[in-house]
Amino acid sequence: MTFQWTAVAAFLYAEIAILLLLCIPIISPLRWQKIFMVSVWNKITNYWNKAFLAIIILLIVLFLDAVREVRKYSNVRLDKTTHTSTSAFDHIQMKLFRSQRNLYISGFSLFLWLVLRRTISLITSLAKEMGAQAALGMQVENTNEVAKKYLEENEQLQQSLKGKTNCDTEELSDETNEKLKQEVEKLKAELKKTSHALIKATYETTAVKKQCECLKKEYDHLTKEYEKLLCCADEKCDKKAK
Repeated sequence: MTFQWTAVAAFLYAEIAILLLLCIPIISPLRWQKIFMVSVWNKITNYWNKAFLAIIILLIVLFLDAVREVRKYSNVRLDKTTHTSTSAFDHIQMKLFRSQRNLYISGFSLFLWLVLRRTISLITSLAKEMGAQAALGMQVENTNEVAKKYLEENEQLQQSLKGKTNCDTEELSDETNEKLKQEVEKLKAELKKTSHALIKATYETTAVKKQCECLKKEYDHLTKEYEKLLCCADEKCDKKAK
């Protein structure tokens, strides 16, 4: 195997190892996001798109070269009547096998490179949605606490009003009653506003949960497709080896 195909094969093995590492369920998307946010990666981000396109172009060129080699040696026909022609036929078959091997290596490297980029993008999006969901959960909890507080104050105020109503009504002045009514109206308005905020936060949380479920389903689908392709590649390599 020449140097260029050795490098492509090593690149393919590295892609498989990284994808298997990303598929480990123990490591959550939030933890992966923390890893991606390391200062070293932030410095590389500016060159990431250029490097991604450069590797794609290089893999496409190698893939087309492998296709050309396969077509070249597939069209060769030799007679096996003599010892010389038999050796030449075996040499052509060896060249054909190597070109087919190179075709699979470059093709799967190109495909897994695209899958790897898509997987990292999905993990990043899922981590952001999970963070937003956690923030919304905290906001909902805070809103619930504020709402409970206002409800308790409202109940206390109503009980105070009932107690004062049961007392001698003649002792209550009009000014005191007006202040109490204004306070009650203010508390009702604040309670209504808090209730609307709570309902809105609940809807947003539901939407985020649905989006997270969709992202998880897409991530699982990509993982299954990757496993199927890996199995197919192993079967084809075994057949070629036989």
